[in-house]
Amino acid sequence: MRMVYTNSNRFIVGNARNILEAQGFELFLKNEHASSAVGEISPFDTWLELWVVNDSDYDRACSALDNALSSESAPPWICTSCNEKNDMSFDLCWNCGQERPE
Repeated sequence: MRMVYTNSNRFIVGNARNILEAQGFELFLKNEHASSAVGEISPFDTWLELWVVNDSDYDRACSALDNALSSESAPPWICTSCNEKNDMSFDLCWNCGQERPE
């Protein structure tokens, strides 16, 4: 197993986990319940860690996360209904609810 991602924000780690699981990677989440130990151990030691189970998946998983989390690789899309600019993380226009074009 190799660690591919860690962050102090549980939601960001959850997002990274969803991205990798959607691509078929087998993952292990470490320190899921460690937040209750803050004060007994260093706060850094309680950060969630996302690990790939198969070492051979490490490079592909890191690359997939880099691509998914990089703002450069995901330019905004323009809604065909209201011409509003939307981040690629939105499947629906935040303004009018129109689906993102393929």
